[in-house]
Amino acid sequence: MPRFALTVIRHGETRLNKEKIIQGQGVDEPLSETGFKQAAAAGRFLNNVQFTHAFSSDLTRTKQTICGILEKSKFCKDMAVKYDSRLRERKYGVVEGKPLSEMRAMAKAAGEECPMFAPPGGETLEQVKIRAKDFFNFLCQYILDGTGQRENFFPRAPGSCLESSLAEVFPVGKRDSLELHPDGGAPGLAANILVVSHGAYMRSLFGYLISDLKCSLPATLGKVELSSVTPNTGMSVFLIDCEKGREPAIQCICMNLQEHLNGKC
Repeated sequence: MPRFALTVIRHGETRLNKEKIIQGQGVDEPLSETGFKQAAAAGRFLNNVQFTHAFSSDLTRTKQTICGILEKSKFCKDMAVKYDSRLRERKYGVVEGKPLSEMRAMAKAAGEECPMFAPPGGETLEQVKIRAKDFFNFLCQYILDGTGQRENFFPRAPGSCLESSLAEVFPVGKRDSLELHPDGGAPGLAANILVVSHGAYMRSLFGYLISDLKCSLPATLGKVELSSVTPNTGMSVFLIDCEKGREPAIQCICMNLQEHLNGKC
């Protein structure tokens, strides 16, 4: 039963994020100066983590973020990123490029709550969830099919340990979660995957993992963290155990972590 780690990060800030303008898929805004700094901070925070795969939405703000992260890495600087349209932000149709307040007003006029409201030409939450489910199932199948086929994986540094590198960066309660043995050994991660995506998309993905697949959660995780949109470059880490013919067993290690932005990185 192969196990892999999944680190999901929201892109850095854009000017339109700050101005509360809806970007969706149709407004391909680059990172702001702050956004580039956030991506670099995330990269420094993760520079000792050895990833075997990197995936990103194919929109500019996510491309720039994942490049900013990987260029700080000691091990993954030359890793090829796979850009996947399934990781794109939710499509907001006619309100893309317009203030969030306008979408809220449209939702109110329709007698709906804003997150559930689908503007004309936009995606419903169910459609976003289907994309998220499809991508996650693809990852699980990829790991099941690729176990033992090392040519599909980014080369590891000599003497490296995926489990140890991850546990050192996410220390609070993580060593127990990774089941590291006293001698530094571990059950073994088949892969350590980095994904960079978008806020609304990530909320749908996390909702699928938690509600549908019954992902276990840290005891310290409250309702606010579960319901809020991930902040720019916020990090969430999951451990996934795959088995053919059965739903994966998932453990959330942390959600919406922002430690890299507090000046300690």
